Amino acid sequence: MNNNFDIQRLGKEDIILFKKLITLFHEVFGMEKQVQTDESYLIKILSDPTFIAHAVIIENEVVGGSTAYELAAYYSETSEIFIYDIAVKPAFQQKGLGKQLLLSLKEYAIQKKISAVFVNANEEDEHVLDFYHATGGKPEKVIQFTYFL
Repeated sequence: MNNNFDIQRLGKEDIILFKKLITLFHEVFGMEKQVQTDESYLIKILSDPTFIAHAVIIENEVVGGSTAYELAAYYSETSEIFIYDIAVKPAFQQKGLGKQLLLSLKEYAIQKKISAVFVNANEEDEHVLDFYHATGGKPEKVIQFTYFL
């Protein structure tokens, strides 16, 4: 992998890059229907300091990225980071970009004295599980319950 890429934290001024990242997530995750979210809502999310969005940019193209949330703990004066989405376009996978995204989140966490970074992964998604194992993630057996309203 050449080093001609940049990982940029997105802010409210980066709405165009954020929209491209959302489109990338839909493509990589195979989501059939892309919901068009109002731009003012996306700017509101990007303005939230507890929302962390990174884009991997190569030659002005968004080829990967991640979204995460900083969650304040109440039992100690620290936070944790929950990775919501992380993806790299198939043509750019297996080149270390996903690992670099994780490193960016870990560096952010270290700078802010955040105690942990965690992510959910589906048991049947072996490629994802392999990726998190290879990048030093420690699996925990949990069952997530979702209430659809």
